[in-house]
Amino acid sequence: MDYNKTINLPKTDFPMRAGLPKREPEMLKRWEDMDLYNELLKKNEGKPRFSLHDGPPFSNGSLHMGHALNKSLKDIIVRSYAMRGRYTPYIPGWDNHGMPIESAIIKEQKLNRKAMSVSDFRTACHAYAEKYIGIQMEGFKRLGVVADWEHPYKTMNPSFEAEEVKVFGEMYKKGYIYKGLKPVYWCYHDETALAEAEIEYQDDPCTTVYVKFPMHDDQGKLSHLDKSKLNFVIWTTTIWTLPGNLAIALHPSESYAVVKNNGNGEMYIMAEALTDKVMGVAGISDYEIVETHEGAFFENMLADHPFLPKTSRLVLADYVTMDSGTGCVHTAPGFGADDYQTCKRYGMDMVVPVDDQGRHTDYAGKYAGMVVEESNPVILKDMKESGALLASEEIVHSYPHCWRCKKPIIFRATPQWFCSVDAFKDEACAACDEVRWVPGWGIDRMKSMIRERADWCISRQRRWGLPIPVVYCKDCGKPVVTDETIAAISEMFGKEGSNAWFDKDPADFLPAGMTCPHCGGKSGFEKETDTLDGWFDSGSTHYASMKRDQNFWPADMYLEGLDQYRGWFQSSLLTAVGAFGNGAPFKECVTHGWTVDGEGKAMHKSLGNGVDPADIFNKYGADILRLWAASADYHADVRCSDAIFKQLSQNYLKFRNTARYCLGNLDGFDPNNLVAPADMLELDRWAVTRLNALIEKCAQAYNDYEFLVVTHAVNDFCVVELSNFYLDIIKDRLYCDETDGLARRSAQTALYLILDTITKIMAPILCFTGDEIWLAMPHKAGDDGRNVLFNDMNGVFADYALSADEMAKWEKIIEVRDAVNGALETARAEKKIGKSLEADVALTVPAEDAFLAEMDAAALADLLIVSQVEVTVGGELAVSVSEAAGTKCPRCWKHSTAADENGLCPRCASVIAKCADFGEV
Repeated sequence: MDYNKTINLPKTDFPMRAGLPKREPEMLKRWEDMDLYNELLKKNEGKPRFSLHDGPPFSNGSLHMGHALNKSLKDIIVRSYAMRGRYTPYIPGWDNHGMPIESAIIKEQKLNRKAMSVSDFRTACHAYAEKYIGIQMEGFKRLGVVADWEHPYKTMNPSFEAEEVKVFGEMYKKGYIYKGLKPVYWCYHDETALAEAEIEYQDDPCTTVYVKFPMHDDQGKLSHLDKSKLNFVIWTTTIWTLPGNLAIALHPSESYAVVKNNGNGEMYIMAEALTDKVMGVAGISDYEIVETHEGAFFENMLADHPFLPKTSRLVLADYVTMDSGTGCVHTAPGFGADDYQTCKRYGMDMVVPVDDQGRHTDYAGKYAGMVVEESNPVILKDMKESGALLASEEIVHSYPHCWRCKKPIIFRATPQWFCSVDAFKDEACAACDEVRWVPGWGIDRMKSMIRERADWCISRQRRWGLPIPVVYCKDCGKPVVTDETIAAISEMFGKEGSNAWFDKDPADFLPAGMTCPHCGGKSGFEKETDTLDGWFDSGSTHYASMKRDQNFWPADMYLEGLDQYRGWFQSSLLTAVGAFGNGAPFKECVTHGWTVDGEGKAMHKSLGNGVDPADIFNKYGADILRLWAASADYHADVRCSDAIFKQLSQNYLKFRNTARYCLGNLDGFDPNNLVAPADMLELDRWAVTRLNALIEKCAQAYNDYEFLVVTHAVNDFCVVELSNFYLDIIKDRLYCDETDGLARRSAQTALYLILDTITKIMAPILCFTGDEIWLAMPHKAGDDGRNVLFNDMNGVFADYALSADEMAKWEKIIEVRDAVNGALETARAEKKIGKSLEADVALTVPAEDAFLAEMDAAALADLLIVSQVEVTVGGELAVSVSEAAGTKCPRCWKHSTAADENGLCPRCASVIAKCADFGEV
């Protein structure tokens, strides 16, 4: 007789099969055909909204792991809220304007932007940006991101530009935007100003110099000394800035020494606290301090410039420190913010002896025409030969570089447009208090960056950007920005795009007959030629896209990388507070770290340690990449390597195999006819009670955006509670009990609740696998069978839960089972038994565990997966293993002393008899 015909073996031909990377595109096609995004919105229409506003990636490259991490986290959050009864519109966006695209097309397409019309060049930039929007969009779709891909927002769209102009106009009207001549970060390779957020610091070697400025006018205060021997000594790491020197700054209350070199009679004025260090660098050991004075003593004296025919004024400044240099600070107002403010305070003229290309102007004398880095060794050589150099030293210092071309930048004073952050810093910091920051330290980071920020330089000397919507009166030269001009420019951009700015005369778009509001002039107007900083573009998305197109403000959440505290988070906050005064444009701000290689190093093509998301899709599938994003502490840097993805694929298989086990044993099961809690076996209720704990833990984790808690908790549940305990025990019941018997249906009820729950819990993370399981499993009335995403996550099954006392007993059973397993393993090693069903067990338990002796012996044996068990009360826990008595049942493999003539145990004999009655044998 083939007894396997009467065993309820699980089916293995259900749709869940291997080859995830190949099947995912098929699922994507099905989602597209069903219009998954819009159907989800319809399903949750009228429910409370959850709005995650997409921070726009820059459209200038293919998908990278940073994109994959960011978009995975966003999609997990959006899906999780949709499955918790929220209406979840999600509009993807792209940031399009800026220098990187200009640089790329000039390099790749060999374009000469100066020989092209502005409109033609901008059209080429537009096409380049559009190309990479398409490439990135396909990558995001492949990742499984559910979004309104038909209507993304783009900062280069005319409708967006029209609204951004209004943001500028509101901030200008409030007095927060102005034009001024101030030192800014300047990239002379790309010929444009840069914002603080566009600066990266790198270690560079440099030559530091100690330079003598001979005394010119001591105001009669040092007449007792030989003036021809007196020199102020400055220290600088930027030799090229020396032609721009106008002053030497001293601290007013620090002590300054007149130091005599006894070798040649020269005298040097420097901070007393730094004298020994400076003289040591200069290699001068025979020296003495002649006299000392406070810094204020030297105010308004004049020194001769070391190599140009001009003087340098002695000024006072509290920012001068005694921790490096000489205490006499080289001051060039055209090259430094502090220098600029100090010289302005003393009424000195601005001097900027370097042009847009980083070349010295005629003001620098013989160095005119040299690029700054070329002039460094020449100036150094000349100072050595003239005797102006006291000493030099080779060091490595941290120096600012352009974030795009990666080359050193300079500080250079040029006429620029600024946003006066100082004017509303308090309001911006107050807005931070109304935001939930995840992690919590985000609020302090944001506030400190706002507090420490200088005015925001918002103008760029580029062509591919939104034109600054300002015109200048031809009569008085003053800038003109009014409600009328902003409205006219906004209307023009909305209809024709911002290329019209470069193609039209102001008279073509300004109100007819407009006169200058400053002087009443009627000669007409000229256009501003600069464009807006790209951070102003992306910082305006909350108004130009979110409020206008998406009809909500503020967003529930912004989620981006750590660098956006000085980037998008901050620019969005500043434009929102500055333009509208309504607080932050987001209620929650969540941040993630960088993606790095397996050793924690930044990934670069040059190092060959990069990971391409496309390779992960092809090798492991997008679900494994999503699992990677969800399994890490994403607030810190997230490592990625093939070894990590291999490990994650093993964790994935544990979940998948658990689902397969459940599915295989639910064939023919009707979820509309669950076993009532009162009728369920206690072991099955134990499993549901443990499931309830998982539900509560994961619900809290989703609220806290701690997805690694979700993935780890589900993995532990599948391995510890299920695979190592519950599923191991119930397989005998599932395979050998009556198909429709209470014991088997009780286990199936628990399996159904488990599968239904963990599928929903993991569906936001494993979106493809969750969909696949959902399509394969049975459903109860009211479920939407099209996709798991259309169904809400489960709450706890309170009616099935065991009490705390009952669960405590089960903890003791598990403890005893562990001890029995240890004894069985020893017996197996000693060749006394093979499989555990070949053993009988004798247990001794302490008095407090006497309930074990009161349990049904056959049920306890099933829990321990042995053939028979005998329990004695008294003494410490002890386990004795012996060879199982009786005959091995050919159907269930248990040993029985009451087997029938076919060797069947009583349970299997009964099942076979019933099967025979129905003609199933």
